[in-house]
Amino acid sequence: MSPTTPQPGPAGAPERFTRMSHKAAAQVIAHYSTSFSLATSLLSRRVRRDIRSLYAMVRIADEIVDGAAAGASPGDVLELLDGYEEAVFAALSQPLVTDPILHAFADTARRCRFDPEHLRAFFRSMRADAAGKSAPLGEYIYGSAEVIGMLCVDVFIAEEQYSAARRDVLDEGARRLGAGFQKVNFLRDIADDEAGLNRDYLAGAGRLDEGRKQELVSEIRADFAAARDTIDALPMSVRAGVHTALGIFEELNDMIDRTPAEQLYHERLSVPRARKAVLALRAMREAARR
Repeated sequence: MSPTTPQPGPAGAPERFTRMSHKAAAQVIAHYSTSFSLATSLLSRRVRRDIRSLYAMVRIADEIVDGAAAGASPGDVLELLDGYEEAVFAALSQPLVTDPILHAFADTARRCRFDPEHLRAFFRSMRADAAGKSAPLGEYIYGSAEVIGMLCVDVFIAEEQYSAARRDVLDEGARRLGAGFQKVNFLRDIADDEAGLNRDYLAGAGRLDEGRKQELVSEIRADFAAARDTIDALPMSVRAGVHTALGIFEELNDMIDRTPAEQLYHERLSVPRARKAVLALRAMREAARR
């Protein structure tokens, strides 16, 4: 028999590769985000796996425009991003993808029925970053954060039966939560964004002053309050994880509130790990009482 003749794989080979791919994807969130790694650890096993695989794809796209490829020319970054977007969409229709992260993401996207338009909106916002162009703030936040929230809802309820009206409630909460997260990131990372990446996400506001900071802190609190009102509509198995992520970012927003605007240009704030653990315990108790 020719050595190039395809051979039947061992029983369970596709499932084994898929399990390996999801484990590989889980390493991405563990490396990049202690906050989301902690929050996802409180989700049910299936949901945790799928959220971590979604995060991995999003993080790699973000690295193309902000991290590992940030030293490349704008044209090279756009080319890398275009290629990655093409690979993401191609993976959705392929039973096997040799890139484990994309294989895991595609497995999640198919089972959880991700809306391709949400993925396209995400890449539009990434492309605005890569091109160095300022998209309208609301449009940018929608693509970079709100659609990610709605994709998370797809994961949360993939095995549940929800009416269209109830799904609308969850989507609105997810959008407000994502928007709040993103605004916190804008404030926390303002020094790196403006000095390191030459980006002003705050709509050309110039150097952040205390008044503008307080406006954003208030907006974030309103976003988080609206999101909190919808958590009880989620499956019980995900509420503690969502409460944890929300609690950590609420804490970070409070830290930003107490920090002078000028200091944000010199200090990147973060919630201590011990405090995150306390917030996770509080979230578990809160979810259990509902």
